[in-house]
Amino acid sequence: MLYFAPTPIGNLSDVSLHFLDILKECEVLICEDTRVTKKLVLLLKERYNLNLKDILFLSLHSHNEDDFIKNLDIEIFKKTCIYVSDAGMPCISDPGVFLVKFAQRNCIDYEFLSGSNALLLAAAASGLVQKEFTFLGFLPNKGEDRKISIQNAINSPYPVIIYESPKRVLNLVEDISKFDQNRDIFLIKEATKKFETKFFGSVSNVLEILKKSNLSGEWVVVISASKTSGFEKITIDDILNLDLSIKQKSKLIAKITGEKSKNIYKNLLK
Repeated sequence: MLYFAPTPIGNLSDVSLHFLDILKECEVLICEDTRVTKKLVLLLKERYNLNLKDILFLSLHSHNEDDFIKNLDIEIFKKTCIYVSDAGMPCISDPGVFLVKFAQRNCIDYEFLSGSNALLLAAAASGLVQKEFTFLGFLPNKGEDRKISIQNAINSPYPVIIYESPKRVLNLVEDISKFDQNRDIFLIKEATKKFETKFFGSVSNVLEILKKSNLSGEWVVVISASKTSGFEKITIDDILNLDLSIKQKSKLIAKITGEKSKNIYKNLLK
């Protein structure tokens, strides 16, 4: 049996009893980083006085998926196996999707445990999400792809949730302010940890506070929904008027028309 288990995102006490019960039966622990997971298992063993079996630790991440499968004996899943990422819920801006698809293709029974997740914590804590929302994970680091992602977030009819690094969080809010300084925004850093900090208000006010704040830590940003836009209002003319390259405009038009971006690109060059 294969279990996918979320791990605490900061506070060790957030581990579930369900996870601890499965961990006591675990024979194979597949993880993003064996060093991180071995440390976590040791901490849990000491805090909760767990009697664990001899666990085989295997590394599976985005850079070794092919080698992992080549060396894998599928019979291993007859044992009690757990997959974890370094922190939080597997597959949510974390590795794990590859293993889910592998299990589906090979009729391997698997189960997801509930638990820590920065996305849902931020959605609930923001006061900006009641039902629908859009999750963008980590945005592209730079260039036009990042610009497009921010524009999409600003124009979304739903609240948008973004993961961001301490190196780019101030730039992100500055970029958002260029579009709408009065939009409500919520940020939380180091969620569930000792120095958890929340920021809420208009983009312009939060930006001034951030400029004077310690930005170290992991961030989640929630942008309130646009009150004026809707997906049905996006037209080809809207895209053509954006400050983007012809290549990027071609890609966007292709998404709403279904035409090939190469053909659109050629037409725009005429």
